[in-house]
Amino acid sequence: MAEAQNIPVGSTTAGSIAVAAESTVATRMSAPPSFDVADFPVPHGREEEWRFTPLERLRGLHDGTAIPDGGATGGIRVEVTAPAGVTQETVGRDDARVGKAGKPVDRVAAQAYASFEKASVVSVPKETVLTEPIRIAVHGEGGTAFAHQVIELGAFAEALVVIDHTGDAVLAANVDFVVGDGAKLTVVSVQDWDDKAVHVAQHNALIGRDASFKSVVVTFGGDLVRLHPRVEYAGPGGEAELIGLYVTDAGQHQEHRLLVDHNQPHCKSNVVYKGALQGDDAHAVWIGDVLIEAAAEGTDTYELNRNLVLTDGARVDSVPNLEIETGEIVGAGHASATGRFDDEQLFYLQSRGIPEGEARRLVVRGFFAELIQQIGLPDVEERLLTKIEEELEASTA
Repeated sequence: MAEAQNIPVGSTTAGSIAVAAESTVATRMSAPPSFDVADFPVPHGREEEWRFTPLERLRGLHDGTAIPDGGATGGIRVEVTAPAGVTQETVGRDDARVGKAGKPVDRVAAQAYASFEKASVVSVPKETVLTEPIRIAVHGEGGTAFAHQVIELGAFAEALVVIDHTGDAVLAANVDFVVGDGAKLTVVSVQDWDDKAVHVAQHNALIGRDASFKSVVVTFGGDLVRLHPRVEYAGPGGEAELIGLYVTDAGQHQEHRLLVDHNQPHCKSNVVYKGALQGDDAHAVWIGDVLIEAAAEGTDTYELNRNLVLTDGARVDSVPNLEIETGEIVGAGHASATGRFDDEQLFYLQSRGIPEGEARRLVVRGFFAELIQQIGLPDVEERLLTKIEEELEASTA
């Protein structure tokens, strides 16, 4: 079990923490970010960014065979429900807002950018404070689909967005979050796919001066889900909070690869992801990359990943990485821990008359509850807690 590592200003630790003289945001990637599919070689599984991913289960998204006719073979249905004052548009790829938050960093994301027909843009005007959430329902209707979603907040606006993914699809997507100066955006992305679905997506957040961005990623369903949240800052004083939870069942592959690029001074970031695994060949991957560039003086950052292994046969790969190019920071550190179910907690609850199955569910519910409670939307919080208990029935009954 890896212990927490707190890095005081000017010090280094060998391994996944390094102080570098030169670096780029594309660190550990086989090719620099690009909108052009041709700029990315077809992965073979030996590349750093693909070595944990079972390529044969991507259904051809990585090598172009998913679209032999040059176009999508299936579709998704997207429904947007928004309060008054919010604008929803369908635009072409020539719209200036499409791709503004960041370029694709791997071949699947580039393929998604090259293949989508129309992008959905949801805009919140400046100084608008929404009291109701924006809800985006993405439902897979079979086949292969490509999508691009943009959510844009004007200066000093505030909004909460819930994106629900359901149904069956082979989906490759890019999602852009553009947060204006002084704005506050919370996004909850729920992956509750059918058992055979494949979902690969890159989430790009561009955070303005003194703005704040909170991402809550919740992954349950699907045969393979691979998400790549990325954060950059457009000005000083920005704050990012990346929260995630996942329940990985037998045979599922769930992969979350994060990058926080501290490219502006006096910005903050906090990353907390938690996962529970159960069943044979359940495989969870968490990669947490934090880059503090030379210009990012006054950075304050921390990342944490914890995994609870409920049964034999499950596997976790957890890799936190921290790269520092300046010694003038407030603080930086990371922690990663993977462990079995705590028998002492189970014994404590059973000694007070709680049946074993219920006791196990209570412990796991408590493991996730602190993250779910940060969503701030009671109906979504209760739904997720209920879903977690349903997912755990197989191993706690």
